[in-house]
Amino acid sequence: MTTAAARPLTVDTLLQLQRVGALSLAPHGRQAVCVLSTPDLDANRMASALWLLDTQRAAPRPLTTTGTRDGQPAWSPTGDQIAFVARRHWQGAEDKTPQLYLIAPDGGEARRVSDFAPGIESFKWLPDGRRVVFAAWVWPDLKGAAAQVRRHRAFSERKETGYATSEAFYRYWDHDVPQGREQHLLLLDTHTGRISDLLEGSAYALPRDASGNHHYDVSPDGRHIAFVHDPAATPLCGNRTALARIDLRSRRVRPLVDAAAWDASAPRYSPDGRQIAFLAADVSRHHNAPQQLALFNVRDAPDKPGRWRTLGSLSAWDHEPDAPLRWSADGGALFFTAQSRGRCPLWRYDIASGLTKVVFPGGWVQGFDLAGDTLVLAADAATHPARVLACGLAEGSETRRRLERFNDAVLADVALGQVREAQVTGAQGDPVQLWLSFPPGFDARRRHPVMHVLHGGPFSAAGDTFSYRWNPHLLASQGCVVAQVNFHGSSGFGWDFKRSLIGRQGELELQDIEAATDWLLAQRWTHPQRVVAAGGSYGGFLVAWMNGHVAPGRYQAYVCHAGVFDRVATFSADSYPIRPKDLGALYWQDMGRVLAQSPMAHAGAMHTPTLVIHGAKDYRVPDSNGLAYYNTLKARGVPARLLWFPDENHWVLKPHNSRRWYAEFLAWVGRYTAPAQATGPKAAA
Repeated sequence: MTTAAARPLTVDTLLQLQRVGALSLAPHGRQAVCVLSTPDLDANRMASALWLLDTQRAAPRPLTTTGTRDGQPAWSPTGDQIAFVARRHWQGAEDKTPQLYLIAPDGGEARRVSDFAPGIESFKWLPDGRRVVFAAWVWPDLKGAAAQVRRHRAFSERKETGYATSEAFYRYWDHDVPQGREQHLLLLDTHTGRISDLLEGSAYALPRDASGNHHYDVSPDGRHIAFVHDPAATPLCGNRTALARIDLRSRRVRPLVDAAAWDASAPRYSPDGRQIAFLAADVSRHHNAPQQLALFNVRDAPDKPGRWRTLGSLSAWDHEPDAPLRWSADGGALFFTAQSRGRCPLWRYDIASGLTKVVFPGGWVQGFDLAGDTLVLAADAATHPARVLACGLAEGSETRRRLERFNDAVLADVALGQVREAQVTGAQGDPVQLWLSFPPGFDARRRHPVMHVLHGGPFSAAGDTFSYRWNPHLLASQGCVVAQVNFHGSSGFGWDFKRSLIGRQGELELQDIEAATDWLLAQRWTHPQRVVAAGGSYGGFLVAWMNGHVAPGRYQAYVCHAGVFDRVATFSADSYPIRPKDLGALYWQDMGRVLAQSPMAHAGAMHTPTLVIHGAKDYRVPDSNGLAYYNTLKARGVPARLLWFPDENHWVLKPHNSRRWYAEFLAWVGRYTAPAQATGPKAAA
């Protein structure tokens, strides 16, 4: 409720908020640790530290304070120490790459237990509480950790900056794949510091886009590690993946799931080690087929393939589980998140009955962990940032307790407008969800400007979640009603809805957006001459598409952030093997079909003023798109403004750049949504 002292959400307030990250629950369930990140305006970056949370009564307290990039916390199996990945000051020098540190949960100084020059990407404990398995980028032609260290030192000291490769998969999102290297699994003894490469000399490696420790898992007896790999001769973005496991004694690798029709990922051993849960997608059906829960039956015979099966069916439960997967303590159920109509609940799948039920409804569950009958999770909603809660899992338990108040004081006097959910009839007569965020103090008797904010993806969704980069409350703070359409292709609305735009991108989505605009214009509180549209990534493509397909005057202005303008030029993107599948054509085989889905082919019809935003380190939608779009508008005499960041990627992450982003965005939109200035004698008076 808005009070006299309340104020709207501002960029400066947004940059004061602390952001909850990865969670880990102690084996005894009485404590948890989380990553807490805060914008550091002086250093112009995010600073992260670890906080200890008590699942019973005690207040949270900081666990690490001297580092600035502490992350990926994980309790040891014995519960007496917490491992985390960080780049810190250690023994008189700064870590040049991320290393593994240990700290006791009761405090004290963290100590570094790894000294591996290539760095540590992710890790998991082994059951003995002494060893960890970790992922790292290594040179596959070398033997031994010492050789890797020497090569890394020489590589780091080189003077040239050229990147030479013959690989087809050589860049990803905002970084080059480490030149000449593969991502292997290595074993670290935290007592001695000894490191050995488990995949050395083999043909196996983690996929080049693997990040996070859900790509591998350790068996409960500590004898095997199941992992994901790309079985193709040529690693490629979008290749299907397979599962294998390595015996830690013999170092022998055995294939587990490698079926040409299926993509397999996110393995997770059951508590008794007899089964491995994983995610399986039938890629013979479609390149973007939904993931399903699956179970692999572990056998002792090393040369016999195990049996596996999918759990449930899309006809009965048309949702798509996300990694990571977690087992219940008794091995009878699996826990996971999955989107559902603009929300992301936590679900429980009972293996015996095949029934799936919601454990926590969201808004949006961002992360969770289990230990015994205790669950901790981080969940946000459209009306608040992520909060950490503890829940009981015992039968009949309804206990939920919030474990922190990180942002309550900052938001105490901030007024957030109401958030409502509506539905319109969109393309093909399908129901289409529409989220509405109203400005504080909204008065339905007055006319308000309306701003479409179109989500990226396209296979994602606008939802009941708190955003830092496109926060609808901040965008609504100057009096706009913010509308977010979950157009065709959006995730969480079933498989048919998701795949409907393949080969005709822009067609159904525009019908959905226009249907939403018709609905908005029919509301008594909408100002018909103050409607604008903005979008990022695929949403940026859509506003560029709208500029060439919607009659001038319906929308007063557009904002295109990191949007596709030229489908042919975008073949320089990291995702170039996937995009032709989405378009249904390769440009050298069917240029007509590709151009039919490319905004640049319709530039002659573009008349609406546009703010174009792009980052030079965007490898998903290279900035040639934004520059070409801006140049085209200027050449055509269409009012346009460019905001280009030489040091940003697909997103805008540096705090000061985020502040500039919002300032330019709001100023541009304000030009076309603010009331017209009065003129004449009365105005002069």
